[in-house]
Amino acid sequence: MMVDTQIVFWMAQVPGLLSEKAREAIDDARLRGDAICISDKTLWELAMMIQRGIVLVKTTPRDFLLEVEKYFRVLPITGAIAERSVQFSPRFPRDPADRIIAATALVHGLPLITADEKIIASGEVPCIW
Repeated sequence: MMVDTQIVFWMAQVPGLLSEKAREAIDDARLRGDAICISDKTLWELAMMIQRGIVLVKTTPRDFLLEVEKYFRVLPITGAIAERSVQFSPRFPRDPADRIIAATALVHGLPLITADEKIIASGEVPCIW
């Protein structure tokens, strides 16, 4: 399974914001020993959110990001992901990070845990929420 950027932060700082379905899917993956994946773009988004003060962390930004890298399997962008990221319909969010994260999930055949209503509403990515 793959998790969207806000889910990474919520898992670390405010797990009560996760939906019951998301929490169950994450717990089940942990029990099975399955990797919980993120896009490499998520690390950049988290760094930007910390830098802009949108997200406050209890450690240094570097230490927080290192912990994220230890906890999640980071999937790098590939040519297939880049190509897929530009093939979404006009109803899919235009944000490049959303497109890369969603394309990463699709290329790897993983459901995406996200609370992003626009991604979910598009119906273009299998989502858990």
